[in-house]
Amino acid sequence: MGTVNEMLKDICIPRMVRARQRFDESCIEDVTGTLREELSREAIAALVRPGMRIAITAGSRGIDNIALVIREISRFLKEKGAHPFVIPAMGSHGGATAYGQMEVLESFGIVEAYIGCPIHASMETVCIGALDDGRPIQIDKYAAEADGIIPVGRIKPHTAFRARYESGVMKMMGIGLGKQQGAEVCHKAGILHLGENVEKFAFGVLRHANILFGVGLIENAFDKTAMIRAMTREEIPEMEPVLLNMAKAKMARIMFDQVDVLVVDEIGKDISGEGMDPNIAGRWIVPNIKSGIDATRIAILDLTDASHGNTTGLSMADVCSKRVVQKMDTEATYPNSLTSTVTILSGIPMYFDNHRYTIQAAIKMLPGKTPEEITMIRIKNTLELGVIELSENLLAQAQEIPGLEILGEPYALAFDESGDLF
Repeated sequence: MGTVNEMLKDICIPRMVRARQRFDESCIEDVTGTLREELSREAIAALVRPGMRIAITAGSRGIDNIALVIREISRFLKEKGAHPFVIPAMGSHGGATAYGQMEVLESFGIVEAYIGCPIHASMETVCIGALDDGRPIQIDKYAAEADGIIPVGRIKPHTAFRARYESGVMKMMGIGLGKQQGAEVCHKAGILHLGENVEKFAFGVLRHANILFGVGLIENAFDKTAMIRAMTREEIPEMEPVLLNMAKAKMARIMFDQVDVLVVDEIGKDISGEGMDPNIAGRWIVPNIKSGIDATRIAILDLTDASHGNTTGLSMADVCSKRVVQKMDTEATYPNSLTSTVTILSGIPMYFDNHRYTIQAAIKMLPGKTPEEITMIRIKNTLELGVIELSENLLAQAQEIPGLEILGEPYALAFDESGDLF
């Protein structure tokens, strides 16, 4: 046993108890029917003419029913006599390669055999115009050549800025469609100006590109499709701020203001643009936003397979397991920082041999408290917050929180022979 493990082996890990957080579970039961109803609105349906070649965007987030939504849009367009195809629209994600972006789509079930139309992937862009300040507006070459473009996106709070438009259809146009080159231009002024630049480039795309209409999706606190809106190009900038407020109201959260240690079982690009959503985990790359739980130490235990080695956001934690670092692919991770100019997102925190030592390290590095005094919360990831684990000493506080239900008796965390959680 090395010196580091020797320093950690006797650190006490608190007993935990499972708790259910209750949020609004309402969602759309018939996604196909609801989407069809939206697409059949006269203002939307009249925009599609026979013979049109129409590009449908697909991003890099794990959105509920995304493959189904894209398939049904494709079917609707073909019924109208159009010729749809899908393009990856995810800025520099997927390692900033066409192959990598196709891999991302495939992991979400977005494959030609299912969606019923071709997928055209390229990192090549076309300059379609310029902003008033001279910056070029670049979009995917296949989209630029199409007779129409349908941006599809989940509308939700962004992980790095607050603005009228955050994550959603406008950002899909402002950054996603621009591939790596367009995203880099939008990010060049720095993260503190990202919100205003997303808006500027989105309106630039609306002015210069053949945006046919957009489809915005909202999820409930359990990441299930709660709302679908098809919006004409004129409606997109008007409706999205309203939909963003609805999305914020539906978001899940950790029902505690502060905790000593937050253990996150997994992070990943499929979960959040920063691996774990700071709206939940409370760690922000910008100093002017404060939301989410205030955790003194954060420990990360694993990386999702669907993240394809992209550990963006890992360095927002204080400690992680060696498993996460071993899964890191710099070719998938570094393009994000090279494009966004935010170097901290691609860093690596202190890492330890297994889950046990990782949690023990987070506990040991809490100033002013003994291990027996620390409070700890464990979550699977920042998307799945229905059931969480609380340290035993949070029970009294938990019983005073509306919507929080204790599910059993306290227990010790179980580790296997390697020191990893079962």
